[in-house]
Amino acid sequence: MSLRPTLETRPAQPTLEGAGVHLHRAFGFQDPSELDPFLLFDDFRNDVPEHFEKGFPWHPHRGIETITYVLEGTVEHSDSLGNAGTLGAGSVQWMTAGSGILHQEMPHGNAKGQMHGFQLWGNLPAAQKMTAPRYQDITGADIPEITDDDGTHVRIITGTFWGQTGPVDGIAADPQYLDIYVPPGIKKTFPIDTYRRAFAYVFQGTGAFADASAPSGVLLEKEVAGQEVHIRDMSGDRTLIRFGSGDEVTVQAGPSGIRFLLISGAPIDEPVAWHGPIVMNTHQEIEQAMQDLRNGTFIKPAH
Repeated sequence: MSLRPTLETRPAQPTLEGAGVHLHRAFGFQDPSELDPFLLFDDFRNDVPEHFEKGFPWHPHRGIETITYVLEGTVEHSDSLGNAGTLGAGSVQWMTAGSGILHQEMPHGNAKGQMHGFQLWGNLPAAQKMTAPRYQDITGADIPEITDDDGTHVRIITGTFWGQTGPVDGIAADPQYLDIYVPPGIKKTFPIDTYRRAFAYVFQGTGAFADASAPSGVLLEKEVAGQEVHIRDMSGDRTLIRFGSGDEVTVQAGPSGIRFLLISGAPIDEPVAWHGPIVMNTHQEIEQAMQDLRNGTFIKPAH
C-alpha cells in the first residue's frame, strides 16, 4: 500500500456567481488537467439570505455533469425538458447535461436562514458529450451511511466503499464521492483506487492529511528515529487538498474532529475547450454551441 502525497493545500476563494450568489470556489477555470475529470468545485455556504436568494437563473450546460449536494436549506430546480423539483437537506442531484440543457437553481435557507451545499462539475469524454441529458435526484434517506467502531462516519454518494455502494450510477468518470467525519484525535486511512485523481475538501474542523515524506495538518504524529514529531500545519475549514498518486489517504483529526468530502475519478485525458458552463473538446464545438444558443437549437429533440 502507498500513501498519496499531498501535492497542494489551498483555501477556497470567495467569488460571486449566478445572480449574485456569494460562494467560495475551491477550483475552477484553471488548468483542466490538474484534477481531470473534475473541472470546478463551489461551496455555497451562507447564512445571509440576501447573499444567495437570487440564485442561479436560467443558464445553459453542454458537455459536462453537475453534481449538487445540499447540507442545509433547499434548492428548487427546473429545466427546459420539463423537469422540476426540490433538493432538501442531505440530498443530491446528479445532472448529465450531455448535448444541452437550460436550467435554473434557486436556493432557500432553512428555518434559521442558512444555506449550505456544494456543486461539482465533472467532464464528459468526447464520445458522451452529445448524449441525451439525464437527471438523478437522490434523497438523503437513500444515501447509505456507515459508522465505524471508532466513530468515523461516511456517507457514500457514489462509488463503492467499505462494502456499500452509493445510489448514483452510470457516470462517465466512475467517480467516488464520500462525505466523511473523523472524530477528534482519530487517525484513519481510506483506500482510493490508484487510477483515480483525488482531492479532499475540508468544511468542518481541522486535521492532518499525511504522506510518507511531507505530512500536513494538526498534531500529526510520525516516528522519526524513535521520536514523535508533531506537525502543526493546519488544514481547516474551506480548504482543498490535492493528492498525488497512491492507493490510500491518511488523515488525523484535530481537537474538534474533521469533516470533509473525499472525491476521486478516472481521468479522461482529452483536450478541453471551455466557455463558462459549456465544455467541449475543440473551439469549433464551442462556436457551434454558441450558434445553437443563438438559433434556438441548443436543446436537441428527444428521439
